[in-house]
This record gives sequence, C-alpha cells and structure tokens, in this order.
Amino acid sequence: MILLPAIDLKDGECVRLFQGDYSTAHRVAGDVLETARSFRSAGAEWLHVVDLDGAKAAKPVNADLMFQIQKTSELQLEVGGGIRNMETVDDYLNHGVSRVILGTAAITNPEFVVAAVEKYGDRIAVGIDARDGVVAQKGWTQTALIDYISMAKHMEAAGVKYIIFTDISKDGTLAGPNLTMLKRLQNSVSCNIIASGGVSGLQDIADLCNLHLYGTICGKSLYAGALDLKEAVAYCKKGEPGTNESEPKQSYGK
Repeated sequence: MILLPAIDLKDGECVRLFQGDYSTAHRVAGDVLETARSFRSAGAEWLHVVDLDGAKAAKPVNADLMFQIQKTSELQLEVGGGIRNMETVDDYLNHGVSRVILGTAAITNPEFVVAAVEKYGDRIAVGIDARDGVVAQKGWTQTALIDYISMAKHMEAAGVKYIIFTDISKDGTLAGPNLTMLKRLQNSVSCNIIASGGVSGLQDIADLCNLHLYGTICGKSLYAGALDLKEAVAYCKKGEPGTNESEPKQSYGK
C-alpha cells in the first residue's frame, strides 16, 4: 500500500478542515513548499494536494503553487479541486502532475470522465466523497442523489482505474477510517482504492493494509504529530513498523 501525505490549499496556505466544513479551516503548517520537501525527506513518494478554493470556485485557484510543489519536492503529485474541463486536465498533466482527480465533474458530466480516461488512462482518478453513504459534490457543500457504491460502479464502467474514497464524517477527526465502507467498496469494484479520512496512527495504517487497498491519504495525523510518516511509509512497504519507534514523532505544523 502506498501512503500519500496530504496538503490542502486555501488562500495559498496549508490548512485542514473538520468533516469538510470550510468554516473550520485552520493553518496547520508554515511554508507549503518546505512542508512538501519534508514529506519527501521522510520517504514519501506521492503527495495528495487539493485546491480547496478551486473546489468551491469550480476552477483552479492555486494551480501555480501546485506547479511549484511539483517542481521542487521530487514527489509525484495527485491533484484535485476545481477540475471541471479537459483544458484544466491538460494543463495539470502537461506541467508534470502525475494524476488528476475528478470529483464534482464525475457526477455532473460523466461524459467528460470517459473522454479524460480515453485520453490519459490511469492518470485520471475519481474522488468519491460521501456523507452517510451519499455522494457529496462542489467542495462537499452539496449532496448528490447517488450512493457511493453505485457511483463507484459507474466510474469502473467508464474505465476509471483509481478511486479516492472519503467518508466526510471521518475527515479531520482522527477517529479512524471507515473500514466497513472501505471493505464494501474494495469488494464491489476492481478499481484501485485510495482511502482518505480519519487516520489517527499506525494501527489505522495496519488495518487499511489488511484490506489490501492500493493506498491511503494522511493529513491531520501528520500535522498533529500522531503519526510518524517515516515509520508509516516503512510499514506500508514492508508490512511491519519501521525502526524509528523510539524517535519522537515529527509534527509538520511547526
């Protein structure tokens, strides 16, 4: 399983939300570029970056900062937030982003997803964010009338290879991932599943590995110092804890 540390961008800063509520946004780290580089130094190979402003504006807002992260961090970037047309997909991927995430567009314009997959294959991922099992859209501000399993099956039929699943009720809570929903999703589609939301420590990483998921995203647990990134990456690669258990956990919010 791969581990993707997360950076959520709002007003050019690295922030975190609680259960997807924009009013709870608070800064969790200093310089965004330095934060990304610190993740790479800890052994991460991928970075999950979301343009929160873009998600609400329905167009990229922090794209230039994402491009700077891509150029300076030596990480492979998975980028989402406000990607609603092929021009935006082209722009991100032509700038070296490894994978883009379609969220609201996958709900409102499924033909766009098909076209993007036909053009870029596995560089296209779909984000499925659910509240009580029902898919949310437009920066989690609205609910679509479709459950997350049905949505996943539609995306599988469209040729999507990667699904990033977030249980919004778990996001930013450190309450543990929704293993039940993730297991059901893993057993329902052939797509590579990336879990997001709720990771609080190494035991959650172990539980997710046991589901045989493709990957998991970690945000608040890293910034709060509850999860040691170096140890977690080692666990994901070897299936056992790293060798730095006696070292203090690094907090990325300082």
